[in-house]
Amino acid sequence: MKRRGFTVLAGALITFVLTMAAVYAPIPYVILKPGPTVDTLGKDKDAEIIQIAGTETSTSAGQLRLTTVGVQPEPNLVSAILGWFDGTEAVVPRELIYPPDETEDQVDQRNAEEFQASQSTAETAALRQLGLPILVTVAKVAQDGPSAGKLQDGDVITAVDGTAVASAPGLTELVRAKPAGTARTLDVTRSGQRTTVQITTQEMDGQPRIGVEIQEKPPFTLEIKLDEIGGPSAGLMFTLGIVDKLTPEDLTGGKVVAGTGTIDGDGNVGDIGGIPQKLVGAKRAGAEVFLVPAGNCAEAKQNAVAGLPMYKVATLDDALSALDAMRAGRTPELC
Repeated sequence: MKRRGFTVLAGALITFVLTMAAVYAPIPYVILKPGPTVDTLGKDKDAEIIQIAGTETSTSAGQLRLTTVGVQPEPNLVSAILGWFDGTEAVVPRELIYPPDETEDQVDQRNAEEFQASQSTAETAALRQLGLPILVTVAKVAQDGPSAGKLQDGDVITAVDGTAVASAPGLTELVRAKPAGTARTLDVTRSGQRTTVQITTQEMDGQPRIGVEIQEKPPFTLEIKLDEIGGPSAGLMFTLGIVDKLTPEDLTGGKVVAGTGTIDGDGNVGDIGGIPQKLVGAKRAGAEVFLVPAGNCAEAKQNAVAGLPMYKVATLDDALSALDAMRAGRTPELC
């Protein structure tokens, strides 16, 4: 009997250990949670997030909060079960967030690059919306390209063969107007001094190119300083923050406005992921309204948060019109 009791006890102990190992072992899923929100009109680490110098700016009484999604990358079975029954979280296959052919570091790097790109397009969209001049600026010169040793980072390209350059797409069109191997004369402003540079285009990816990366910049200092956030979905809220600071009118009307959405240089708002978690995060941060990309409206309606009206926006114009209506006491188009 003693031997049998020992065997039963040992079996139970082994079963318990194996069960605990199975329960708390990582599983091939991740958990999406409401992430932090950030007021683009506010500060991060005691510094303004949107920093503008060299032109007049204004302040606002309200807030324009970008929203994020938190990711728990290696949950165990217990966390996944709890997340499954938590209406604010989502348990999704790991490969949706971390593709099998990419490491976590590579995914984080890509998200960081997309975040930087969203800031650049936000600047362009805001400048075009306000009708402000845009400087087509060299961001990087390819070391083995036709511009190596001729153009420098920070150069402003103002004309190609005497035709004025007003935008990055405009520069591309002018370069492509003549076949590869053609000598082109570029008017350039470098450190405030005007000069001309002759560059012979090369064929790259089937198109004539000058071998540089281009950014569109304003004729004043405009920088966005925010760390530890990735992805492109803050574009709309950055754009609204820039517009708010460069115009005397308070876009917020004193309210806490949250939102999400990518944006391109022409002001088109694109849909994003994680809208259910972003709605919850916005409400927790005190948001009174939420700007939803038109492509996310169906999902947003299914995950509506009580007391948080959702304004449908497909473009920057839509977003500005919605905020105009809000300030006037009218109801904008809802999801």
